[in-house]
Amino acid sequence: MIRRYRTVLGAALALALAAGTVGCSSDDGDKAGANGKQVEKITYLTAFGAVGRDAFAWVAQEKGYFKEAGFDVNIQLGAGTDPNLKAITAGQAQFGSLDMTGVMIQAGKGAFTGVRAIATVHQQTLVSIISLEGGGVNAPKDLEGKKIGAATGSVNQLLFPAYARLAGFDGSKVTWVNTQPAQVPALLASGQVPAVSTFLIGRGGIEKAAGGKKALVMPYSDYLRDLFGNAIITTADIADKKPEMAKRFRDVMLKALKYTIDHPEEAAEIMNKAQPSADKGAATSEIKLMTPYVTAGGGPFGGLDKERASRAIAILQGAGLIPSGLTADQVVDFDITPKA
Repeated sequence: MIRRYRTVLGAALALALAAGTVGCSSDDGDKAGANGKQVEKITYLTAFGAVGRDAFAWVAQEKGYFKEAGFDVNIQLGAGTDPNLKAITAGQAQFGSLDMTGVMIQAGKGAFTGVRAIATVHQQTLVSIISLEGGGVNAPKDLEGKKIGAATGSVNQLLFPAYARLAGFDGSKVTWVNTQPAQVPALLASGQVPAVSTFLIGRGGIEKAAGGKKALVMPYSDYLRDLFGNAIITTADIADKKPEMAKRFRDVMLKALKYTIDHPEEAAEIMNKAQPSADKGAATSEIKLMTPYVTAGGGPFGGLDKERASRAIAILQGAGLIPSGLTADQVVDFDITPKA
């Protein structure tokens, strides 16, 4: 069932991208904008569907930021790290929002090596353990001997052994209950598991599904402090041959991200206008919950520090998720990332 779900989701993304690619390959080419400059047609992928963490893409479109920067952007709903990487490396999309840890893991394994991060969305990973008050899991140590719900094959599970070791408990003493990403909150809300591993910005949706019960959040970043969350990704080819274009797109997305965290309700409204199935309340909650992780670190907004990136890679190597050899320059273009 899970495999079928992923196949259908990936097929839907491929069809949407194919349609977008056809549109971007018309004989008209790039058209001139109002200021006489050429308008570049590009496709952008959200991290996963239409949720609060990705609202800033529609803010950029609604506010005219793309147009002002000379872009005609086709926003497509992403389907997760691997499908998004496949689409970007195949030239079906030029930019996308992807989980930086997932990108590092894939690059470290020798897959999808032709991509580069050009800015961060979240300065720290949003992966967390979430439980409900009164459910018996109040601290990481309480997870021993318990079931944990998570999306099948997610980075949450990959990082869990490292999290458990640093948090001081035996990670081998948990049992994983796998499901589709959208069904993770239901596992916890229905009492099938006492805890789930998911993004901390899902707390509001979990509390709603659980009838208002208070959720307890245990972020992985309490112990894995150097791991990044989502980042804006492009191809190594674009970063190398069209750096000014990449910088313009970087600036547009960071401008929209700043507006989004400053105006969460409006950003959720804008996304819902473009994607009516998106829940405005849940999106607003996500934006507010992710804001401290967007602004963390004290460096330039959207910046990606080379030393931290190297430490993040070292964490993944130490956890046995990737072999030695990967360097920060192989996954980040530091000539394009924001500087102080």
